[in-house]
Amino acid sequence: MAIDLNKVRELRERTNSGFLDCKNALEENNNDIEASIKWLQEKGIIKAAKKSSRIAAEGVTRSFISGNTAVLFELNSETDFVAKNALFQEFADKVQEKLVASSFSSIEEINALKIGDLTIEEHCADLTAKIGEKIALRRVEKYVASEDEVVAGYTHANNRIAVILKAKGSNAEALRQLAMHVAALNPAHLFETCLSAEELKEIHETIDASPALANKPDKIKESIKSGMLRKEFNERGVLLYQNFVMDESITVAKFLENSHLELLDAKRYELGEGIEKKTVDFAAEVAEQMNQK
Repeated sequence: MAIDLNKVRELRERTNSGFLDCKNALEENNNDIEASIKWLQEKGIIKAAKKSSRIAAEGVTRSFISGNTAVLFELNSETDFVAKNALFQEFADKVQEKLVASSFSSIEEINALKIGDLTIEEHCADLTAKIGEKIALRRVEKYVASEDEVVAGYTHANNRIAVILKAKGSNAEALRQLAMHVAALNPAHLFETCLSAEELKEIHETIDASPALANKPDKIKESIKSGMLRKEFNERGVLLYQNFVMDESITVAKFLENSHLELLDAKRYELGEGIEKKTVDFAAEVAEQMNQK
């Protein structure tokens, strides 16, 4: 059967599939474009399933703010090269818009959200087939600010670190500056209350037994103890006690006070954190690709 090259061109434009794949699809489906698209999707899903167990630890992390809503998400690919692909970036744009506009309580609910005719999970499978690497939405965080609250976020230029925060107050620009601080210093805790009861007990007992407090009047003793606590909490990575990265003469707590903000919550994503990466030698990688064809 003669293949209509104009239909091959149209099919390639609509599916972003290769020339030979489009030619084969049209041959199998009597030059029917819609049937060929379905055929390619079915074949693509089969190919994507073979890649579903592979490790995807590259991609992007993004924060996205729209009005009183902030979302933070990590969309993974297998290589940094694919993360820069236009199709991948366009999908990330659609994902962030959908996340801001939707309610959800689990990654399963998120993957079931529809963008157009396909769910996010189906889009990932489709993109996996088109690009040739596993694509997956790994995790999402969302904050919605009440009337007396504000949200802000920051995505680092390399798209490997992103942060969102929520606070009481209205100074969004100051909160965005704090998001940059969190991105840069990666605090272990937001508040001292995030430390375990055992840690807090140990800290207070150690300070109370310090020779620096011996034979001091109560007022001076409390002042010394307060300074020692600030130092200890800073060393343990408590955000409020860190020196503010844009003005190291003040702490984060003082910066918030000056900005009329009370921090409520913050979340920081770093691309691929917690994923155990598998090392595959080049020969094995080539062999794997060849066996999948």
